[in-house]
Amino acid sequence: MFIPKNLSVNEKNHLVIGGCDTVDLAKEYGTPLYVMDEEHIRTAMRAYKNSLNSFYSGNGLILYASKALSTMYMYKIASEEGLGADVVSGGELYTALKSGFDSEKIYFHGNNKTYDELEFAIGENVGRIVADNARELDIVNEICEKKGKTAKVLFRIKPGVDAHTHEFISTGQIDSKFGVAIENGEAFEIVKYAKSLKNLEIAGLHCHIGSQIFSLEPFKLAAKIMIEFAEKIKNELGVEISELNLGGGFGIKYIESDTPPEYEKYIEEVSKVIKTECAERNIKMPFILMEPGRSLVGDAGITLYTAGTVKDIKNVRKYVSVDGGMGDNPRYILYGAEYDAAIANRANETADEVVTICGKCCESGDIIIKDAKMPKINSGDIVAVMSTGAYNYSMASNYNRLCRPAMVFVKNGKASLKVKRETYEDLIKNDIL
Repeated sequence: MFIPKNLSVNEKNHLVIGGCDTVDLAKEYGTPLYVMDEEHIRTAMRAYKNSLNSFYSGNGLILYASKALSTMYMYKIASEEGLGADVVSGGELYTALKSGFDSEKIYFHGNNKTYDELEFAIGENVGRIVADNARELDIVNEICEKKGKTAKVLFRIKPGVDAHTHEFISTGQIDSKFGVAIENGEAFEIVKYAKSLKNLEIAGLHCHIGSQIFSLEPFKLAAKIMIEFAEKIKNELGVEISELNLGGGFGIKYIESDTPPEYEKYIEEVSKVIKTECAERNIKMPFILMEPGRSLVGDAGITLYTAGTVKDIKNVRKYVSVDGGMGDNPRYILYGAEYDAAIANRANETADEVVTICGKCCESGDIIIKDAKMPKINSGDIVAVMSTGAYNYSMASNYNRLCRPAMVFVKNGKASLKVKRETYEDLIKNDIL
């Protein structure tokens, strides 16, 4: 049973996060409940910033990849810590702006941005648009012409690197819906085309090779390929790339066997590649951007559930049903994601039986953890699932008309409600008879 280092157990044998007793949190705010350790998030943000300052002499910016967890309070934390933000939709952009986030430090991604989204982004003076395709360049150029503006663009490049991760979260290879590939020439052609559009300013290149990656080698290879491409653009188009966005994808520890590298080590090793390649190719050192998301919030979060029905099918499987499931965490049903868990109200008990923790949705695949080794779980126990800070709330749904959970941030023994629990009234507010 894996318990993250930022959690502890108190004298009542209760699980503690951010100085708060999780059993008390469940009583006060109800379950299911997302709980985020604010200090853990801020510490991770500072570690990235300090590493960037150390290995790139401050010539860069960390962008919070907010698709991992997009709430107004998360943008507030990122802003206070001096980060920029990566957004992928009009909704994320709107949330960031409503939180007071500086639009100049927002980078707008997406493989199919709509006209309305791009018009909104340009109207709000978003810092960079990460262009995915030539059609998008035409739309941006048209909107800018109407508004009398110039948009700074980066290009989403597929470097052709296999990151050895799940196919649904691999994005750097040629067979991906994102961006343009180097190997078939389309990346070069889109930069050449952008140069002809008078309302665009070419700012740089972007790549992202996938998510939940544990190896340093794919990142180093991608960096090398991107500098080689920057050299080609400089030599053949006369365009000097001023920014290089290396994306994110850094893995976290979900279960005991996961072995993510230290993020500082990643930044150091990739910086060596970039510095060497730039020097050898006579390329000006670009402004470096990185987009951590999961690695900032993933292991900072837990989800608390109340156990309900316990169904022991002799010689087959023992099911423990909780009061949430795929509605608040769809990652298992989407791609078999693995988690670990503890009994929050009996945190130090020995794990001596194997159970499958399942949700309450009308789907056989509504599983949170299959074959989890746990202490004996009784109805009414509080089950804490670890490392749920990323891609749980942000991917949550109202399937079966379930209300999405509340979210609290904890720090120094105090909890603060930052996302209210949905009500039945919320479920029907857009319905029309």
